[in-house]
Amino acid sequence: MLEETAAVHAMTCMEIWGGNAATTRTVELPGLDAWVYSQPYQQAEGGGDVYFVSNCATGRITRLMLADVSGHGKAVSDTANTLRLLMRRYVNHIQQLKFVTSMNGEFANLAHAGGFATAVVATFLAPTRRLTFSNAGHPCPLIYTAQDQRWRLLEIQRDHEGHLCGPSDLPLGIFEEGTYAELELILGVGDLVRCYIDAFIESRGPGGDLLGSQAFLEIVSQLDGTQPETLPNLIVSQIAALYPGNLTDDDVTMLLFRATGEGTQIPLENRVMAPFRLLKGMIDSLWSGGRGMPLPEISLANLGGPVIGSLNQLAQHKQKPK
Repeated sequence: MLEETAAVHAMTCMEIWGGNAATTRTVELPGLDAWVYSQPYQQAEGGGDVYFVSNCATGRITRLMLADVSGHGKAVSDTANTLRLLMRRYVNHIQQLKFVTSMNGEFANLAHAGGFATAVVATFLAPTRRLTFSNAGHPCPLIYTAQDQRWRLLEIQRDHEGHLCGPSDLPLGIFEEGTYAELELILGVGDLVRCYIDAFIESRGPGGDLLGSQAFLEIVSQLDGTQPETLPNLIVSQIAALYPGNLTDDDVTMLLFRATGEGTQIPLENRVMAPFRLLKGMIDSLWSGGRGMPLPEISLANLGGPVIGSLNQLAQHKQKPK
């Protein structure tokens, strides 16, 4: 188990943080606090679990991703670099489906070499606390609602027929044209979402039976969701103690994030500087070959939000008594 540290990383605008190395880190973002715990198998330098967090040019769009990638060593490190470039390309997009389908396309290209992955992707819009969530064959995340202090499974809602058109929500790389659903919800202040890899639900209980999602949920439900910074080590300790060999035969990674209620007003400086940050990112991307260019999403929700917000803030500033 990793020793608990006080490492805190405050994200800046247009930053992509993450990888596949061992870490235990608190990440601070507008409207969110996140905790990342990752321990590769056999204390390796890098594992098959890849985690990333990104922050857009204004700071209002946060994207979080956790993927369990097939393979080990250099192959996974190369995949992590590819995912980092994709995170950068879509860092300024509120809509996340283009990012998810692009991930699927990358893994489809690796299918001939047996490359595939399961993944969860979440996009958080700080001013509204709206969370958009997609699942590509990954274990179902857990959500803790502060209002009723209860954990539950965060499941994708299907249509009235119970399915989507075409192959849906399958691991990345299985089909070239996969379809992925989205779940949207508003996080309350103090609500906590926990994503994790399958080593937890494939662990065994005291009797030797596989835990599965429901038994794992019951274990987590006994823990205090108001102290998320203690959960990673606490959960690992409890699962490891249930049965000999638990969490020793695979990478162990989890990603938790909690809505703080902050970040509802994006600073005027961030709005003004956003075009310059975007331009710098595009120039840097072209200089390095053009991959990962951070193009903005052309939509009223994305481009109109900062402009309208800036005009409102300027108007409020002028109306203040001198």
